[in-house]
Amino acid sequence: MNKLLFLFLFPILIFSQSELNDVNDLFQKKQFVKAEQIIIEFLRSNPNNIKAIELLGDAYGHQKKWNEAIHQYKKLVNTQKNNANYHYKHGGALGMKALSVSKFKALGIIGDVKRAFLKAAELDKNHIDTRWALVELYMQLPGIIGGSKSKSLKYANELEALSKVDGYLAKGYIWEYDDEPELAEKYYKMAIAEGGSLTCFNKLTNFYKNQKQPQKAIKNIEATQQNHQRNALHYQIGKVAAEYNIQLEKGERCLHTYITNYSAKDGVPKAWAHYRLAQINTHKKNKSEALKYINLAINKLPEIDIFKKQRQNILNL
Repeated sequence: MNKLLFLFLFPILIFSQSELNDVNDLFQKKQFVKAEQIIIEFLRSNPNNIKAIELLGDAYGHQKKWNEAIHQYKKLVNTQKNNANYHYKHGGALGMKALSVSKFKALGIIGDVKRAFLKAAELDKNHIDTRWALVELYMQLPGIIGGSKSKSLKYANELEALSKVDGYLAKGYIWEYDDEPELAEKYYKMAIAEGGSLTCFNKLTNFYKNQKQPQKAIKNIEATQQNHQRNALHYQIGKVAAEYNIQLEKGERCLHTYITNYSAKDGVPKAWAHYRLAQINTHKKNKSEALKYINLAINKLPEIDIFKKQRQNILNL
């Protein structure tokens, strides 16, 4: 159900009313509580504004307030019965709620999740996100409550008809989930050949990591770097090298490159690169260098427990 997390990332943010001019900026800044307050105030005088209701549901979703999000999306599907995206969002919020409660309670929700997604798929034959959600839902559900690989493959085929890249990625996901690594690798590679996006490369890298094939993971990250030239990929190589104790010299070089060229858009704080350097030097039994880097990491992010554990490991060398 991880795909469902992405349904809250792209809300409708355009409003003609001046009262909501700031909402777009608040979403971009991830200030969802403030956005929620503005929308609620707006809805007091405009209770039937469809866009505002949807945006309030999105704001709740970002905060993982699933019951509140479901309530807003339910309003939308009740008044806009033929809008596929509203059914999709309603199903997504229900699905996320199912993941957050006990298995017993989740059983009472799954039927509504399926109905919402199936309705969205019926209403919009081109709705890619809904078909992705159905691929994941049918794979993850136990057979006794409606899980089905054949149904999952059906929606993967529909995805492929709409977008070859999405279809190949969906089939890679299905075969990886079904413990058929050769078929999964095949389809992830087909996605790269077809689209070559960073997402495609990352899917294959994560597959290799999950399969405990770090050498292949590093090779694929290097191919990604050749195609996309992202500094963050230097960190990824260093991370794999540090975690699996392989290609340590290459990992060390990449981490230093990452630190030298670091900017906020790279995402992973430099402290984590220092932690990986400490790991690498621990593998190399270089205690003084390892301590130097772990101390740099702890100084920047003192609340991270794994850094403190690594420091103790180094002291025990």
